[in-house]
Amino acid sequence: MQALRSFFFERASELRNHQTFAEEILWNYLRTKPFGLKFRRQHSFSIYILDFYCHALKLVIEVDGSIHEVKEVKENDGVRQKHLEGHGLTVLRFTNDNIRLKQEEVIHSIQIHLQSKTKPNK
Repeated sequence: MQALRSFFFERASELRNHQTFAEEILWNYLRTKPFGLKFRRQHSFSIYILDFYCHALKLVIEVDGSIHEVKEVKENDGVRQKHLEGHGLTVLRFTNDNIRLKQEEVIHSIQIHLQSKTKPNK
C-alpha cells in the first residue's frame, strides 16, 4: 500500500512539473483562491490523480486533451467520473481547446458554479 501511495505522489509531482498549456491557464486562475476556496493541482484521490481539486466543495475540475475523444478513453472517463461521483464529488470537465480559445467563458462557468456553492443559506 505504501508503494502505491509513493507511486501516486511521485506521478502527481511529475504532472505538476509538466502541465499542459491549458492546465497552466486554469491554474493561474484557481491559485488565486476564488471565493476564498483553495484548489490543489494533480491531487491523488482513490486510484486517480485529479487535475484540480477543491476539498471544501468536493469539486474536481478535469482538463481533457484530444486523447479524451478516443472511444476507449471516453469510456474510461465515464467509469472514472461515476466512481468519483459515488464518493460525493462533483466533476466539471473542460477541453484544452475550450480553455485556450474561450478562457473567459470557462472561468465564468467555474465562477458561477463556485458562487452557487458558496452562497449563504437564508
